[in-house]
Amino acid sequence: MMKNKIREIIREYDPKKVRIGVLGSHSALEIASGAKQEGFETVVVCQKGREKTYTRYYGNLFNCIVFLDKFGDIVKEENVQKLVDMNTVFVPNRSFSVYAGYENIEEKFAVPLMGNRYMLKTEERGTPRNQQYLLEKAGIKTPKTFKSPAEIDRLAIVKVAEKTRAIERAFFYASSPEEYAKKAEERVKNGIITREALAQAVIEEYVIGAKFNANYFWSPLTGEIDLLGFDKRVQTDLDGVLDLPASEQLELKIPTQNIEIGHMGVTMRESQLEKIFEAGERFVETCKKEYPPGMLGLFALQGAVTKDLEFYVFDVSPRVPGCPCVEPTSPYMKYKYGMEVGPGRRVAMEIKRALKEGRLAEVVT
Repeated sequence: MMKNKIREIIREYDPKKVRIGVLGSHSALEIASGAKQEGFETVVVCQKGREKTYTRYYGNLFNCIVFLDKFGDIVKEENVQKLVDMNTVFVPNRSFSVYAGYENIEEKFAVPLMGNRYMLKTEERGTPRNQQYLLEKAGIKTPKTFKSPAEIDRLAIVKVAEKTRAIERAFFYASSPEEYAKKAEERVKNGIITREALAQAVIEEYVIGAKFNANYFWSPLTGEIDLLGFDKRVQTDLDGVLDLPASEQLELKIPTQNIEIGHMGVTMRESQLEKIFEAGERFVETCKKEYPPGMLGLFALQGAVTKDLEFYVFDVSPRVPGCPCVEPTSPYMKYKYGMEVGPGRRVAMEIKRALKEGRLAEVVT
């Protein structure tokens, strides 16, 4: 059983030699930078041909580098053993989930994981007891979901995997079944999506409001939740199209794609913060019941605030969010800790405290 195996591994770790590890993609720089701030050595797992960012341009952040022919090899026994031999506590990011695979993470990746490895799969809408289920259980407002295109009776957003990059989603919008059919066919013909992916697409009400991704950290050591800050996405080629005058947008007649390419930090009116904290707390309490020991460490509720000041959540990140802009743009951690604290540093702070108190088993799975 993985739980017992991880506990055995932790018992063998030298608390003074623990390293923080991450897959070389998505948010590796943020995790490594935070680890360094707290005095930890770091490990990065790189895929050959995609390593320059970590070995050359920001090589100062990493003490140990593991090279793989492909990211998926990280779950091979010899690579798992390398990480264990380096006393690694591994921080999962989105790329790790995608390339390693949920079943492999749960059954083969016997490395202490900062967070709940059994919750990573809830990000996928086709999983039982997924993020939508958890949000509903927590009583958090979510957009209406349409079971089929025939049900569309208002502006909806369709979330479908790209044809060439399944990790990315090719969003499009429709206000009726007829508009859905027209836009879907257009994207299939242009090679953006496949009919098979379309059949698995999520269709939900488009919530009109200001976008806010709320980034949290829940500590099993203190029982407290931190609000690291908010961000919003920069997307291509949607943002490029929106930069044009309306008349030019109409003339383009191209299917836009919402591919995340970056993030911007934002703040929220102080009077609304309480509802953001409460949403995070409700989510944490629900996860404790549904996926014990619950939502450990970093997570994000991605949503929008409407004109009625209601916070609707349309996506959950049950792991480190990829938003390195949070530390320099958010004041919320400074209010609590007297200094700027980003996602990476908050993880390192938790691991350091757990090691000092002999409670590492409480923050990893």
